[in-house]
Amino acid sequence: MKNINLIAAAILTILSFTACNDKLDLLPSQSLDESVALNSDKNVKTVLNGVYNAMSSDGFLGADVLRNAELQGGDGEVVWVGTYQGPREIFNKQMNASNNDAEAMWVAGYNTVNVANNVLSALSVVNEDDRGWVEGEARFLRALAYFELVRSFAQPFEANGGNDQPGVPLVLEPTREVGEVQQVSRNAVNEVYQQVIADLTAAAGLLPGDNEWRASKAAATGLLARVYLQMGDHAKARDAADAVIGMNSHQLMANYADVFNRSSNSSEDIFVTQVSAQDGTNSMNIFFSIPDFGGRDGDIEILPAHLALYAPDDTRLALFFDYSGAARSGKWNTQYGNITLMRLAEMYLIRAECNARLGTAAGAAPLDDYNAVHTRAGLSAANSVTVDEILLERRRELAHEGFKIHDMKRLKLDVGSLKYNDPKLVFPIPLREMEANSNLVQNEGY
Repeated sequence: MKNINLIAAAILTILSFTACNDKLDLLPSQSLDESVALNSDKNVKTVLNGVYNAMSSDGFLGADVLRNAELQGGDGEVVWVGTYQGPREIFNKQMNASNNDAEAMWVAGYNTVNVANNVLSALSVVNEDDRGWVEGEARFLRALAYFELVRSFAQPFEANGGNDQPGVPLVLEPTREVGEVQQVSRNAVNEVYQQVIADLTAAAGLLPGDNEWRASKAAATGLLARVYLQMGDHAKARDAADAVIGMNSHQLMANYADVFNRSSNSSEDIFVTQVSAQDGTNSMNIFFSIPDFGGRDGDIEILPAHLALYAPDDTRLALFFDYSGAARSGKWNTQYGNITLMRLAEMYLIRAECNARLGTAAGAAPLDDYNAVHTRAGLSAANSVTVDEILLERRRELAHEGFKIHDMKRLKLDVGSLKYNDPKLVFPIPLREMEANSNLVQNEGY
C-alpha cells in the first residue's frame, strides 16, 4: 500500500458500499462495476447515499472529528483518561505522522469527497426534475468534508491575512480505479475555503427546504454561516444565520435535554449523522459515555473548571452526571443515537455574536437572540449583553459538540501554553500519504 496514494486508492469507491442500512439502501458489496453504477438515475442516487455513508465513518463525522476538537481544545476543562494512544496524542498535543486517528480522518474525508465527485460526474443521467437536489446534496457533502479537512490539517484561516499557507489538496474529479494515482499538491487555505463557499452557495440554491434527514437548504446556509464565522467575516456569517432562522423550518426545543440522545431528529436539528443499530457508529457515545449506556469506561472526564461556567440553576449543568468519581457529559448516552452536527441554537448564537460585533440588529437584536438560548436553559432573561457574554453562552450551549478548538483558533485564544496557531495544534499529513506522494509538503513539526 505504500506505493499507492491514499487520496486515490484508500478511499471508498462506488464498488465498496454495503447494503446494511435501510435508511440508505446502499449497493451490495462488489455487485456492480463503475460503468453500471453510474449509468442510471437510480444507481446515481444510490451512489449519492454512499456519500452519506462515507461521511458517517467513525473516523470522520461519526464522530471522531467532534471528539478531537474537544480533546485538542480541552484546556483544563476535559481530560482524556482512556487507553487508546491516538486520542491521547491528540489531547496531549504530541501527535506524530503515524497517528492512526489523523490518518483515519484523512482517508474518510477523501472518501466522502471522492464519492461526491462520482455523483457530480454523472448528473447527466439523473432525471431532470431531480438533478438539482442530487447536485445540491453532493456539493454540500463535499464542502462539509473539505471544511473539516482544512480546519484540522492546515493552519487556521486568518481574517486579515492572505491565507496562502498550505491547506489540503483540492480533488474535484472522481477517482474510479485503484490505478488512478494522483500526485496532487496542497492547495492554499484560501483556495480550499473558496471552494467550500462555492459548493455551499450552489447547494443552497439547489436544495429543498424540507429534505427529511438529508441535506437541506437550511443545512447548506447554516454551514455557510459557520464557515464565514471561522473566517471572521461577521457580516456574511450574520446574514447566513439570519436566513436559516428566517426559514422557520426549525424551532428550539422547549427542554435542552430533549435535544440529545435521540434516534430521530428533533425540531432543532438542522443536519445530523444518522445512526442506527444496523448501521453507523456514534463515537461520541463510545468515548464520552460509560458502559451503562454503551460507551467505553468513561474515556473523557469533564473537569470542575468547565462545570464552574454554569449557574446552579442552569438546566445544562443538570445534564452532567458522575461516574467513578468524575463528571461526564450526558449528551451522548444513547449508543445508537444520532449525532447532531448542526442545530438552530448555533444559528441564534452566530447571529447574536455577529450583530453585537457589528453594532447591528439584522433579524433581531443581539440581546433577543442571546435570551432565546439563555432562557431555554432555565435562566432569567438578561437586560443587556456583550460579545464576551455571548461567547460564554456559546461555550456552555455547544459544549462537547465539536466546536472547542475551532472557536479557540478563530478567537486567537491560547490553548494551555500554546498559541492558537502553534504547529502542535495542526494534524500531520499521514505518513503513508507523504511516502506515496512526493508533491505533498508535511506540516511543521512532523
